[in-house]
Amino acid sequence: MDKKIVLITGTNSGFGWLTANSIATLGHKVYATMRDTKGRNADKAVALSATENVTVLDVNLTDDHSVKQAIETVLEKEGTIDILINNAGYAMGGVAESFTVNDVHTTFDINVYAPWRLIKQVLPSMRKQGDGLIINITSGFGRVSFPFATMYAASKFALEGISEGLHYEVKRLGIDVAVVEPGAFPTEMQQKNNPASDQEVFEGYSVVADIPNKMVAALGREMQSKNPNPQDVADAIVKLIETPKGSRPLRTVVDPITGQYIEAANQAVAEQFAKGLTVFGMGELL
Repeated sequence: MDKKIVLITGTNSGFGWLTANSIATLGHKVYATMRDTKGRNADKAVALSATENVTVLDVNLTDDHSVKQAIETVLEKEGTIDILINNAGYAMGGVAESFTVNDVHTTFDINVYAPWRLIKQVLPSMRKQGDGLIINITSGFGRVSFPFATMYAASKFALEGISEGLHYEVKRLGIDVAVVEPGAFPTEMQQKNNPASDQEVFEGYSVVADIPNKMVAALGREMQSKNPNPQDVADAIVKLIETPKGSRPLRTVVDPITGQYIEAANQAVAEQFAKGLTVFGMGELL
């Protein structure tokens, strides 16, 4: 495969860190974004920058100007962005009612608006060259909304919706849009599940207060049993990159714990979606 110019977000840890290294090892040029490269992420920025074929960019994904400046920097230097990987994510948990409007905005700003800021910026150059790949990292919770992860799931549902519609809109323009749906993995994000702000609400949920603890305990047992490896997500992303254009699947599930349920849901929806698209006179887009 020819050398590609790749922009990936959220590279200070977890899937992003592993993916940036995996792609760079193949000889592609990687622009890896993270925040606060002179502060809390300074050591990580230095370490990742030392990797051959990787350039670290300090980007605030919640700021239009910062994102625009980063895209322009890469385009001016490279002339193209062949692949965009929206990996950065934000997790916040708790009963849905405990989420303030600001909590919801914060969650959507990272998980929905930020990916769209980047997609909106890279699409013009991808359309011009008639080639490109956009990979959005969502979640199994982008297909089913589990209790106590309702707003996180809502944000991932939104990113799934953007990805699915866009997949069909730009396919004939030479651009592939794909989704990777990870399950639970031992990453830094998994360990930093931020609590929702309205703590007083929890007093009214005493009847289900013990269920989140049961869920965490059950997940811990499954994690210990299945021992999921975050590198599997990076490998799935690499596989999508190496798959010929036009034949990449819309959705790729990477989840050794509950992945079979998400796969079954995806298959059932895909079959009915194809029928619906045909009914609305758009079967040629399939």
